Amino acid sequence: MAPISASAEEFDEIPTVVGIFSAFGLVFTVSLFAWICCQRKSSKSNKTPPYKFVHVLKGVDIYPENLNCKKKFGADEKNEAKTKPIMPKNSLHLDLEKRDLNGNFPKTTPKIQSSPDIENLIAKHFVEREKDSISPDSLKSTTSISSEEKPDKLGTLFFSLEYNFKKAFVVNIKEAHGLPAMDEQSMTSDPYIKMTILPEKKHKVKTRVLRKTLDPAFDETFTFYGIPYSQVQDLSLHFMILSFDRFSRDDVIGEVLFPLSGIELTEGRMLMNKEIIKRNVRKSSGRGELLISLCYQSTTNTLTVVVLKARHLPKADVSGLSDPYVKVNLYHAKKRISKKKTHVKKCTPNAVFNELFVFDIPCEGLEDISIEFFVLDSDRGSRNEIIGRLTLGASAEATAGEHWKEICEYPRRQIAKWHMLCDG
Repeated sequence: MAPISASAEEFDEIPTVVGIFSAFGLVFTVSLFAWICCQRKSSKSNKTPPYKFVHVLKGVDIYPENLNCKKKFGADEKNEAKTKPIMPKNSLHLDLEKRDLNGNFPKTTPKIQSSPDIENLIAKHFVEREKDSISPDSLKSTTSISSEEKPDKLGTLFFSLEYNFKKAFVVNIKEAHGLPAMDEQSMTSDPYIKMTILPEKKHKVKTRVLRKTLDPAFDETFTFYGIPYSQVQDLSLHFMILSFDRFSRDDVIGEVLFPLSGIELTEGRMLMNKEIIKRNVRKSSGRGELLISLCYQSTTNTLTVVVLKARHLPKADVSGLSDPYVKVNLYHAKKRISKKKTHVKKCTPNAVFNELFVFDIPCEGLEDISIEFFVLDSDRGSRNEIIGRLTLGASAEATAGEHWKEICEYPRRQIAKWHMLCDG
């Protein structure tokens, strides 16, 4: 048998051979990987980057291969300025920096050279035409026409009325024509209509808002039940035309007041049209009255206001009763400087308040002072409705103006008077 020591020496040489081969293999793979990376890097540097167009030019076909390398995105501006080629006059040259905000290139109109004789002839002809066309009579006529043709027209409202003898009164708001533009930017309006049956103001409805139109076609029908035909003659329809404003209070375009006295609805549906007029504060006997007592103390420069009573207030709720209270605002030079309010009186058209408020006057005298009273109906479920309004001041008329004049002439005297409430 062969000696065991010789076989052991052969086995000891095998690991060294394996290590040598693995080292050579590792060096070869690393060098191969580095060579591949260098080749890819050099190939990428020779390639041109893809083109990206911000805006598609109208009427011109642009392909990347038609442009030189200086129009690539990300190129150096200094190199562009130095190596800018001189283009011939007849060739197409697009300067991407001279585009407008929409990405379009400005149009250049070719200049036509004209001789001085032609220019002189055109100038003489233009002056002669101006002399013939402009005259003092024509100027007067144009100014008179322009001044006469500017009436304040607010449009026309079209609606229909019907009574079906089932104690149902039907009103159809059809359309409106020729409304004024309340939005100065778009020169349009977003109109809608509020309709109220007077004098009780028990029934209130409104149409949907129609966007950006001066001739809205609503075609909406409203049916009011529980109105006997004998009472229709005593009612009036009040249409308020408004323009919706998302960011502020809605603009009032105008109003239409249509009394139903003398209107016979026995023959069926009746078509109506009324001119829209400007909204004004009208005195209404159906708004009720308010008893106010005033006293001006010239020594302390204070004004004492006592809200005493209210009577004949209209029905505001479905139950036929209102929950009135009074808000008092003090104004100095048309700026509100103080406000007060009374307690709410439940379910009564004839409220007794007897509440006293003392206001400090910031100036001597009452020339720039005015007081505004709002009678409101308290409603927890919705917004409080204004029943009536009253303003006392130096510019007030009728009994309000007389009351203010008396407290100025007789200071330190408590003077009380009844006043009719106006529509809020």
